[in-house]
Amino acid sequence: MPVRLLNDHQIHDLLALLRREHAAATTALSHTSPFELLAATILSAQCTDLRVNKVTPVLFAAYKDPAALASANLTDVESIIHSTGFYRNKAKNLVGMATGLVTRFGGEVPRTMDELLTLPGVARKTANVVLGSAFGIAAGVVVDTHVIRLSRLLGLSRHDEPEKIERDLMAKIPRSAWIFFSHALILHGRQTCIARRPRCERCVLSQLCPSAFRAFAPQSASKASPRARAAAAKRSPGRGGGQPSTSRSLRSKTTGQ
Repeated sequence: MPVRLLNDHQIHDLLALLRREHAAATTALSHTSPFELLAATILSAQCTDLRVNKVTPVLFAAYKDPAALASANLTDVESIIHSTGFYRNKAKNLVGMATGLVTRFGGEVPRTMDELLTLPGVARKTANVVLGSAFGIAAGVVVDTHVIRLSRLLGLSRHDEPEKIERDLMAKIPRSAWIFFSHALILHGRQTCIARRPRCERCVLSQLCPSAFRAFAPQSASKASPRARAAAAKRSPGRGGGQPSTSRSLRSKTTGQ
């Protein structure tokens, strides 16, 4: 059975809870410039941010700017980034990206989605990361594996494709919250709603989440407190469930998006 989608009031409360829990959420990729963030994001494909952060200091020490990377020997770049996986393709994309910056954008990272998408190794996810984290431009919503998974569990989208999920999120989440929302959801997916061992019993979103204590039963439900299990039972079909009530006290204590 498809997960019930959240209504506008519930999404408002969801954002408020995320702001309380992950107020300082931001990209986990270490960088000191838009160029470094762009390169790091390209490297992060099919790789953990932790691994990328171990590799990029060496990469940026060797190639300090787009001009230096554009003239790099592919084999040398491959050697540096080997541990991030798919290193041959990533090295080609890094050098191609740097070449594009030098030849078409004066060595500067462009600030529009259309321009960024012309660079090798850059798709919407990468462009959204750079525009949001480097320039504060909300052109879209970053949709990575965590956002895909949590968007479906939380009832924000029923789609599987990143492009369709992003469209759903852009329609439901206020634009002013797009940048924060993706950072917060990614962090929540890493710390609490972990794919193989979700911690529903300690999740601040469980009061709103239509998948809480269900999608992963009996593992999560068995560890939940009696109070949490009772709350989950109230949401279950046939027990007077239906739409979970939005928190009046929560809305009264929070303003904005």
